[in-house]
Amino acid sequence: MVAQLSEVAGETFDYVIVGAGTAGLTVAARLAEDPSVSVAVLEAGDANLNDPKILYGGGFGSTWFNPQASRGFVYDWAFMTVPQKHSNDRQWAWNRGKGLGGSSAMNFYAWVKPPAADINAHEELGNPGWNWDSYQKYTCRSETYTAPSEEQMKEFPFTYVEEFHGTTGPVQVAIPRSSYKTDKLYLDTLEKLGAKLVKDPYGGDITGRFIGSSHVDPAKGFTRSDSATAFYTPNKDKPNFKVLLNATAGPLVLENPEEGGDVVATGIEFIHGGQTYVVHARKEIVLSAGTIRSPQILELSGIGRPDILEKIGVPVKVALPGVGENVQDHIFGGVSMQLDPSVPHETFDKFRNPEFAAEQAKLQEQGQRNRHQFGITSFGYIPLSLANPEGAKSFHARVTEFVTEAKKSGKLRPGLAEQYDIQLRTLLDDTLPDMEVVGFPGFLTFISIPEPDNNHISLLYVLQHPFSRGTIHAKSKDPLEHPDIDPHSFEVPFDLELLVEHIKLVRKLAHMEPLKSGIVREIDPGPNATSDEDLKDYLRKTCGTCFHAIGSLSMLPREKNGCVDPHLRVYGTKNVRVADLSIVPLHIAAHTVATAYGVGEKMADILKGVV
Repeated sequence: MVAQLSEVAGETFDYVIVGAGTAGLTVAARLAEDPSVSVAVLEAGDANLNDPKILYGGGFGSTWFNPQASRGFVYDWAFMTVPQKHSNDRQWAWNRGKGLGGSSAMNFYAWVKPPAADINAHEELGNPGWNWDSYQKYTCRSETYTAPSEEQMKEFPFTYVEEFHGTTGPVQVAIPRSSYKTDKLYLDTLEKLGAKLVKDPYGGDITGRFIGSSHVDPAKGFTRSDSATAFYTPNKDKPNFKVLLNATAGPLVLENPEEGGDVVATGIEFIHGGQTYVVHARKEIVLSAGTIRSPQILELSGIGRPDILEKIGVPVKVALPGVGENVQDHIFGGVSMQLDPSVPHETFDKFRNPEFAAEQAKLQEQGQRNRHQFGITSFGYIPLSLANPEGAKSFHARVTEFVTEAKKSGKLRPGLAEQYDIQLRTLLDDTLPDMEVVGFPGFLTFISIPEPDNNHISLLYVLQHPFSRGTIHAKSKDPLEHPDIDPHSFEVPFDLELLVEHIKLVRKLAHMEPLKSGIVREIDPGPNATSDEDLKDYLRKTCGTCFHAIGSLSMLPREKNGCVDPHLRVYGTKNVRVADLSIVPLHIAAHTVATAYGVGEKMADILKGVV
């Protein structure tokens, strides 16, 4: 069961995990497999178990913000960025899961793994053992994959390669029910474009078109399978596994080292019910608070950039300039189109009708087929050279010149030149994707209001490998105050230019059969947005995060602005580790939940001495 305050405050455990999210619960549950090992987990949010808003597909987006009277934001940290200079000074919402399961309980449950090359790049950047083979081992460990049904195999031409999937993990993964007619419109049009069919996209090649899986449990009506259902619920009654809710982590309790030595963490402060307490650790403390909160906790502890620490009034314990730097995020937006009303599409649109939503919830409770069992299944990962062959040549040349000149200037911060070299290599490789376009069965753009009773398809574009780099830094010594989040969106203009190419690709597809005959009109950005400048203006007004931020505590050599070593130990400490997406040093072409589970699984093996 959930721990009482008295079971954690002032007590000592072998391991203290900060954050009961995707990776945090994975680490904690794996360590607790040994009954002689004691584990405490601090979670700032609530339990939120058995909540239809989380479990059902029709609840996508309903946990964003969603304040409750007197309780604040129950599901969501509700982070906001600072005004974005290159995006009309807008503040972008950076929603993140708060509560058991973290963002695995809030996302749209897409289970997508990256190209092998993206993962091998992490090893190339100075991290031995962080390669594709290791990635597959650890992401598959979390997973039990249910093979496609005969019905699904008839609908779509794909195969299932057993070695690409896990069969014994607690996270359930399957192809959900889908809006077959809508998905087929999009995928068949991608075929006409020349995008190859990827029959099983979980083996390190995702370039082309495919049906993707979701972390859902087909045995439970295709409800969400997150780290709470997978790693908390089966372990909640173990006496060596304590999870304290509504506990917001503060600074680490650090012992001053001998001269020239590394600091030792003996515990961590946390706030519960307005009071500050400490929980102690015999062995290690693992920060799994996510890309936003983990660097903030280090800075509150005196680990980070000296100028930032001085600004917030925290003495320097470890000067580590990379803390809160190298932030990269997937930027997302969409083009929405009205579908032909004479065709009976099954989309998420009708959930806007309260009577329909209630009817679907009743069907779900009865175990019958309904739209809560649907997911997002149609994906295209496309090289720019396929989308726009002539435009790609010019774009490639200009990015090559930019990288060359940036390296010559000597102004790049340590480690960035090597990252840019890999990004350029990826961009020039026609076998690797530069663009993601997802077929979403419903209306999901942010300018217009959809007309009632119409069905829509939104083709959602996602920037995969941004050149812009952001920062996340503590604003004060108060653990309850959100940090300054500045992704520097579109600071490098090529990010905006490539998103313009995404919109052009979507419109190109909309003028190709069979999608052309399946739609009535484009709604957003609409027919008046014709020039590149029009499209850039639309992007600046409407783009947002795809909730995949990484890099704020990058796993890189210390001299390259790294924060953790390949064993995920924070430089300058003996026993502080990080296990979340903040350690990923260079972004990947994929949705990130599978990667977060893999980081958690590998962290557990590192602590067990297996790695």
